[in-house]
Amino acid sequence: MEEKVLKHRKYGMAVLLITTFLLAAAIAGCFFGAQMLYEEENPALLAVSVIWLCVGWIPYCGLKILKPQEALVLTLFGKYTGTLKNEGFYFVNPFSSSVNPAAETRLNQSGDVDNIGGNKTVINVSTRSETSGKKISLKIMTLNNNRQKINDCLGNPVEIGIAVMWRVVDTAKAVFKVENYKEYLSLQCDTAVRNIVRIYPYDVAPDVDTTGDGIADEGSLRGSSEVVAARIRDEIQQRVKEAGIEVLEARITYLAYAPEIAAIMLQRQQASAVIDARKMIVDGAVGMVEMALDRLSKNGVVELDEERKAAMVSNLLVVLCGDKAPQPVVNSGSLY
Repeated sequence: MEEKVLKHRKYGMAVLLITTFLLAAAIAGCFFGAQMLYEEENPALLAVSVIWLCVGWIPYCGLKILKPQEALVLTLFGKYTGTLKNEGFYFVNPFSSSVNPAAETRLNQSGDVDNIGGNKTVINVSTRSETSGKKISLKIMTLNNNRQKINDCLGNPVEIGIAVMWRVVDTAKAVFKVENYKEYLSLQCDTAVRNIVRIYPYDVAPDVDTTGDGIADEGSLRGSSEVVAARIRDEIQQRVKEAGIEVLEARITYLAYAPEIAAIMLQRQQASAVIDARKMIVDGAVGMVEMALDRLSKNGVVELDEERKAAMVSNLLVVLCGDKAPQPVVNSGSLY
């Protein structure tokens, strides 16, 4: 179904003034018509005035006011007649009805929260409340989907949350293609996140192909968040295109291991950090020992045989690689 934008219908002010003037004239006509009827004159004026008072309010039903970045989808006896998209004061067929199945749907997103005592309280998708009108917002909305627990490509459970910036670009598709475009978008966000997260490990892992080219790479949820977010956005856009929705951006707002393995993974990261630190200390200590032996041999300070060199290397490595400060032992006797 193609969207039809209704233009040149900004006659709301003129219809309002004319209808109000005619109603006022009908009230005056009833007064004078009653006098004419009392004087046994022609009652036509009274009859016309009464009829207009009974039906004269109908044009008011066709008055529509739109603010910037709002739209109104209209149907007439079940048939789609068009969409009002530009701001202004409109007059349409009084028997037209506006359609927006998602008008009462509340999501965890901008524009869908209630203020209670100054605090923003989020209402779940299943909760319904009365709304004023059936207008469709064309503004950019931010959807903060609930955190999900998903297994990464290595089977580790992770929790992830995303924020999606989106807007409605085709009102006809949004209203008539899907039952509820807000709930549809939220469901497709959940599905897209699950499909993409299952491709990546939480952290860099060996022999993992995240691009699909058959070559192992260093992609990960933690280290390639921009790439992961872009793939999630593309996945969502592909799924919601038929609903008239454009996804502008997707961002990862929360990423962590699931609570049941968070402590174990933290110990693993700590152990990895300790190993890396020890490796750096040992490499530095070996370099310092080599430099000391070369300087002693080059300057002829002391001649050391292989046994004494081995003892010196052992003592220096113990001093340089130890966790605690060494306590020196002074040799007051002969070296040999």
